Amino acid sequence: MKLMTTANLMNHAFQFVIQYCNKYNIDESHGLKHSMDVLHSANKIYNSELKNHPNLIDQKDVIFTSCILHDMCDKKYNLQTDGLIEIQNHMKHYMSTEKLEMVSNIMSTMSYSTVKKQGYPNLKEYQLAYHIVREADLLTAYDIDRCIIYGMMVEKYSYSDALERARTLFKSRVLNYRNDNLFVTNYSNLLSIKLHLKAIEDLEKIEFIL
Repeated sequence: MKLMTTANLMNHAFQFVIQYCNKYNIDESHGLKHSMDVLHSANKIYNSELKNHPNLIDQKDVIFTSCILHDMCDKKYNLQTDGLIEIQNHMKHYMSTEKLEMVSNIMSTMSYSTVKKQGYPNLKEYQLAYHIVREADLLTAYDIDRCIIYGMMVEKYSYSDALERARTLFKSRVLNYRNDNLFVTNYSNLLSIKLHLKAIEDLEKIEFIL
């Protein structure tokens, strides 16, 4: 295993995202831009929690790597187990076995559907790291255009049908994030209020379009 700076680790992780998206035709709703968006959100949550949880410094590589790679094992595009194996084979030269295992644990248990069915996993000292990654991903889900893009690119809907799908999904899922108490950090809890209100405005615009 090579000794990695955070920057070099992220470089290798993003390179995997590019390769994996090309290999499995992963569209932009879950591709490189989304990985960057989740990373940037997680960095803000991480910095807001660091003062009260200095142990996060030693977990920064796990948090950032999980953010970058989390959708490369999304079952919407490939079997989760296969994606995790490919990630581990690529990243094993750049992370310790223990930390890479934690990355896999976070990514395989963080999805909305998994949390709704199974609740939160017990990741012990990495529990807050898990929530940072999970919440960063949820915050990006308030982007209604991303939802529309997925409908058009993956499910092959027309634009109007993708709009209708997005409206239904936001009303049944995204706008329930706060009611489901899915945000445990102060930063995410506060930002989600603003994003929730903006999502309602976006839905009203879609009502006009439809």
